[in-house]
Parts: sequence; C-alpha cells; structure tokens
Amino acid sequence: MSEQISLQAEVPTELGGKRLDQILAQMFPDFSRSRIKTWILDEKVAVNGEVLSTPREKLLGGELISIETQIEAPREYEAQDIDLNIVYEDDDILVINKPMGLVVHPGAGNPDGTVLNALLHHHPDIINVPRAGIVHRLDKDTTGLMVVAKTIQAQTHLVKALQKRDNFTREYEAICNGTMTAGGMVEKPIGRHATKRTHMAIHEMGKPAVTHYRVAEKFRAHTRLRLRLETGRTHQIRVHMAYLTHPLVGDQLYGGRPRPPRNATPELFAQLRDFKRQALHAIKLSIAHPITGEQMTWEAPVPDDMQILTEALREDTKANPDLVY
Repeated sequence: MSEQISLQAEVPTELGGKRLDQILAQMFPDFSRSRIKTWILDEKVAVNGEVLSTPREKLLGGELISIETQIEAPREYEAQDIDLNIVYEDDDILVINKPMGLVVHPGAGNPDGTVLNALLHHHPDIINVPRAGIVHRLDKDTTGLMVVAKTIQAQTHLVKALQKRDNFTREYEAICNGTMTAGGMVEKPIGRHATKRTHMAIHEMGKPAVTHYRVAEKFRAHTRLRLRLETGRTHQIRVHMAYLTHPLVGDQLYGGRPRPPRNATPELFAQLRDFKRQALHAIKLSIAHPITGEQMTWEAPVPDDMQILTEALREDTKANPDLVY
C-alpha cells in the first residue's frame, strides 16, 4: 500500500534567490526537509514543467512547482490484535500507556507482537504513515505514555516539535540505587557502546543528550526520582543515571543489581532481587496538538510493581530511621 502525494503551488516572489530544497521546505511545511530532498533527488519535482534533481538549484520566484510521488508503506509488517491502553484519541493522534514487556517497533529478536503491529490492527490507515506514526519510543520494559501520529501531517509536526524541544515535554518516574542528596542535570553525549552491541554509552563522539532530574523521595539506600528529557537518545535516562553511579533498580544492562540496605528484611531483599526490569515509567506527556495547536497534557499512574516497591522502601526507611546504607 502507498499514499499518492500530488502538490502544486507557485513560488512566492519573496523566496526568490533561495535554493530549491529551502523553498520547498517553506512552501510545504507538512513534510520534512529530508523527505523533500529525497523527492528532488528522485526526480519527483518539476519546476515550470521541467524536472529538477539538484536541491541546491536556485529559483527566481514565480515558478510553478509540481510534485507527484508516492509514500510507500512498510509492507512487511502485519496487523495483530494486541490490546492497547489508549488514553486519548482523535483524528490526528492517539496516546497510549505502554505496559511492561511490549516492544514498540519490530527489530532483531522481535519481528512482531509490537506496538506497531497493534497500531496497524487498531487503525489500518496508519500503514500509510512512516513507522506507523511512531514518533518516539520507550524501551521494552519501560512503561508509560507515548504519542502516535495517525497522519503524515501530524507526524511531521510532532517530529519537528520533538527535534526543536518545542512544546513536547516528557517526564518520568524512576527508582535508583543509592541515596541522592539533590537534583540536577546530566549533559553527556550518548552513542553505541564500542564493544557491547545492545548497550549505549557516554563518549565524545555520541549525540548530545540532556536529562534533568529532581529528588522526589529518599529511602535508606534508594531514591525515587522525577526526570525530564530534553533529548531522546536510546537508553538515555538509564545511561545517565549509571554515569552518576545511581543506576536504576532492576536495570540489568547498566548495573542496577540489588543493593538492599543494612538489616533489610527478607521480604524487601526478595522484592529487590525479583525486580527484573528497570524501574522507569513515563508518567507525564505534554504536547501542542500538531493540528490545532492546543496544549494537551496526560498523566499515567505509576504501575503496580513500582508502587509496591516504593511502599516497601518507604516502610523500611520508617522502621530504620537511624540506619543508612
């Protein structure tokens, strides 16, 4: 399946003297610069009836632009009847509360059974949107809120907002190892680990990454945090917290092994030992609606496993006020 794109417009005189790709990006803001450049290189753009394939070519203004192309859908993905916890939906977007264990996008080791497959079943027309409208991802065992675009126009606007950090706010709740005394910010670049294929790491050649965090509650040997992302790198919060030597509880990749406080009860020790996922939840999402511009905010309650662990740590701290890790 594919969607036919047919666009026609006259170049405004005030854009005269600019490059073709720059002009088209301003004339057709619903499409990304990279997509427009691809159309030009693929000879899908005509100027006054003549096909141009050089993005840098300059125009005078007043020319007639014609674009005829198709956006191919990912044919290899199948629709699957997988439950989605939809907290909001309209004609342009939907917001889901992703559970633990659900992969967002098919990949190595997870060819199906993902959020993408569920979206294709819930809204079949989303097959015409790249990546089935997925704008940002959560790790398999991270729970919480995600926004999905149902149209190309909505997706383009959301991606731009996310890249520019403009009215696109993501907040998380987490439980980390160790007692943190104050909040702060981590600004360290993140890239693929040099030797461990499934790991990310901080290194100078990585992409910029910024995480803000504040202390929500202190326990004897752990801390409950609220975090806000400026960027959205793979495993960003997990890598940044490990860098601070406060890896998330249950994070098998980045050192979140059980670290019970002194004199912990067998029950608390068992809870920490058996918490097998990173204790991370996307608790709040705030965006400007990609079509209407309305500011919208959603919150998702902390899942049961994190609530139970939090209460156990809280009770342990009350019972041992004079004992620290």
